[in-house]
Amino acid sequence: MPAIGPAAVGLANPPRACYNFNMRVLFIGGTGIISSACTQLAAQRGLDLTVLTRGRHSAALPPGVHTLGADIDDPASAASALASRSFDAVVDWIAYTPAHIERDLALFRGRTRQFVFISSASAYQKPPVDYLITESTPLSNPFWQYSRDKIACEQLLLRAWRDDGFPVTIVRPSLTYGDTQIPLVLNSWARPYTLVDRLRRGLEVIVPGDGSSLWTITHNSDFALGLVGLLGQAQAIGHAFHITSDEVLTWNQFFRIVAAAAGAEPRLVHIPSDFIAACLSDKLGTLLGDKSNSSVFDNSKIKRFVPSFRATVPFSEGIRRSLAWFDADPARQEIDTESNAAFDKLLDAWHSATRDALRRFQS
Repeated sequence: MPAIGPAAVGLANPPRACYNFNMRVLFIGGTGIISSACTQLAAQRGLDLTVLTRGRHSAALPPGVHTLGADIDDPASAASALASRSFDAVVDWIAYTPAHIERDLALFRGRTRQFVFISSASAYQKPPVDYLITESTPLSNPFWQYSRDKIACEQLLLRAWRDDGFPVTIVRPSLTYGDTQIPLVLNSWARPYTLVDRLRRGLEVIVPGDGSSLWTITHNSDFALGLVGLLGQAQAIGHAFHITSDEVLTWNQFFRIVAAAAGAEPRLVHIPSDFIAACLSDKLGTLLGDKSNSSVFDNSKIKRFVPSFRATVPFSEGIRRSLAWFDADPARQEIDTESNAAFDKLLDAWHSATRDALRRFQS
């Protein structure tokens, strides 16, 4: 299958998407928080979707979705599973480093008309020089290796597009969640009920800075509308897109919305991000390299290419869905005791430092 070359890109006003419901699509991964919503929507739209998986989560796939059992990191296994198959679009949800991209280039050159790389909005310049982020905002993140690796992946793919027409489209999600996640900063990503438990028990919860930074949190069902809408679009080759909500709130507002939905009165403790990162070094990237900065996204580009895209799930509604999912089964309400202990230790250090500073100045 010939790849679509650079001549196919660059339209300032692309035509409205015309969906090909016989389109053959391959997802590498497809059962994560973001990708599962895209898998669901692609299946609902009747796309001929195949998910390449090692089989651990294949039971969660919607009816009609095909599976290929293989380890994408095992070249022989992946090549055997793919055999002579070709696809109209391939989406790699689990590529994080240039080595992953080299693997994908070897596997999918000449095998797909569109290769979609899932990058990250954290790749945008940090600290920001403009509050409004567009796709032309420079990519630079000195704080987070994860983001630098995503940038390097983008550069490698764009070089392949420029040099030999490899048909790449880049998509940059920001913080995206679904029913199984409580997407608050300084929560446990693996056991997200942890913060809800703190709120409901009346414990203090940590908000970076003064909580006034502007941030954008996107529901996975909204993201899926943009991503699936890009599949099969020749005009999207060579382009990058972020896909986010248009709702912009402060971290204080996000925390209070979650607390209200949980039926709790929040005890918010504001701690400078620099102090948090100094005490909890694993938070350096996600704070200084991402969530302590204001992030407001201009979504006009994705709306131009996918006119049907609109983010319709406000955070207050989405978080109610998430809490309902956790409350429906106590087995889902797992607590991250290690993170809880770290939060308590940080709170104690902050309160001690504050008391010591007051004593010094009052004396």
